Amino acid sequence: MPHTHPDQPPEATTLYDGKYIRLVREGTWEFVRRKNVSGIVGVVAVTDDRRLVLVEQYRRPVGKRVIELPAGLAGDTKGSEHEPLADAARRELLEETGYAAADMTRVCAGPSSAGLGDEVITLFRATGLRKAGPGDGDGDEDITLHEVPLDGIEGWLDARAGEGKLIDLKVYAGLYFVRG
Repeated sequence: MPHTHPDQPPEATTLYDGKYIRLVREGTWEFVRRKNVSGIVGVVAVTDDRRLVLVEQYRRPVGKRVIELPAGLAGDTKGSEHEPLADAARRELLEETGYAAADMTRVCAGPSSAGLGDEVITLFRATGLRKAGPGDGDGDEDITLHEVPLDGIEGWLDARAGEGKLIDLKVYAGLYFVRG
């Protein structure tokens, strides 16, 4: 049956089916679908003394260290397939930074790269932070924690970019929700 309406996608053909991702073709468009997750979360975490909590890690797809918001997958482990996104945000924040949040508020959701994949990231603002653990990732991650004063953060980010690090665009989006 021919595809006739732009909001009604054609049948998907699987081109590659891996452990974590699936490459598909719908019509002439090829893109990635994330497997075995119920969502993706990012956390805009601000300490009581107005420092933005960021993480840095090497990202193989871009071949560089990247400055990012704490983030991760929801529903990606057996038994947590229906994990609420706010719970995943709390878990990822603690896992990656060692911070627990008194308040976790959803601020927005949207695609990370609408032309490449089906991921929709939900951003949460975390406040009332207290240090509750080491925050060194899940064992497979090599995370460096940064707590950057909001006053002067643009200069700090520019300096990291000058060192050859990449700044994830969600960091800049997160700044929108902490200004004021």
